[in-house]
Amino acid sequence: MHFQMRKCTDCKRYTLKDQCPKCGHPTVTVHPGKYSPDDKYARYRISDRYK
Repeated sequence: MHFQMRKCTDCKRYTLKDQCPKCGHPTVTVHPGKYSPDDKYARYRISDRYK
């Protein structure tokens, strides 16, 4: 079983569940995506970040 830390989008609380146990809102992962030197879309992602 693989666990990843998650963060509630509403109350900013950390948990391992898909929904926050305190407020019931959905959670998102706090880990960055995998790095790949062969990423052919990195140029677009970087330019989109600085708009």
